[in-house]
Amino acid sequence: MTKIKELTPRQGNVNVEGAITEIGETKSFNKFGRQLIVADSILKDDSGAVKLTLWNDDVSKYKVGDKIKIVNGYVGEFQGEKQLTAGKFGKIEKIGEGEVEEAVEEKSEIEASDENLEEAPVEGAEVAEEEAEEPEGVEKVEEEEEF
Repeated sequence: MTKIKELTPRQGNVNVEGAITEIGETKSFNKFGRQLIVADSILKDDSGAVKLTLWNDDVSKYKVGDKIKIVNGYVGEFQGEKQLTAGKFGKIEKIGEGEVEEAVEEKSEIEASDENLEEAPVEGAEVAEEEAEEPEGVEKVEEEEEF
């Protein structure tokens, strides 16, 4: 196996193992009448990190934390940066899953009883009174103004 720090641009027949630590935005486009999907990710091993370009099915097949092996890959270069890809003749194999840190949302400690729910504001649910429809079987009652 080649270490990531040993990779050089325009190097073929590359065999590398590492963990995906980041996956960027997925982009899709048409080229020569074919729909293609691509996402840049970061592959790390104990020697360093390299940009790994995932294509088509590989974009949805792998996630952050996956440990993978690239067999017969290719190292390209774009704007002075090395980029590893499986290329036309290589393949990516999943060899394990790592621990992925997940963001944990803090839960609010508000208890909602039925009484509180009626007056509780609902985000994004603002509807003008004239647009609001009453549920079936409920009559709309006009409110009187007090002075």
